Amino acid sequence: MRILGITIPDDKRLEVGLTVLYGIGRPLAKTILAKAGVDFGTKAKDLTVEQENAIRKEVEANKIEGDLKREVASNIKRLKDIKSLRGSRHQRGLPSRGQRTKTNSRTRRGNVRKTMGTGRRAADKK
Repeated sequence: MRILGITIPDDKRLEVGLTVLYGIGRPLAKTILAKAGVDFGTKAKDLTVEQENAIRKEVEANKIEGDLKREVASNIKRLKDIKSLRGSRHQRGLPSRGQRTKTNSRTRRGNVRKTMGTGRRAADKK
C-alpha cells in the first residue's frame, strides 16, 4: 500500500505502519484507523481496496510530510527573522527550550567533550 508516494510496510500492523509517514504518530494513526473503520491489528497486505481508499482519504485530510515540514521550517525562519531568543538558539544549533548546556545537549551540539585530559597524546605522558 502506498500513500503520498511512501510505501506502508506490509508485514507490520497498520497502527504502527502508518507511523512511517512524517507527522503521523501512534495516537493519530489510531484516530485515522478508527475514522476509516479499520481494525488496529490489521496488516497492510490484508486490506481491501475500499479500506485502503478510506485510510488514504483520512490521511490526506491531515497535514503531513512536505506540507508539515514546510510549515515547521517557515516557523523557525520567522523566529530567526524577528531575532527572538528561540530563533537565535536555532541559528547557533543550541537547545531552544531552556535546557542546560554545560553538560548534556549532545544531540544539538554533537558529541563534543572538551574536558581536561582528552586532548593529550600517549607520547606526552612520558
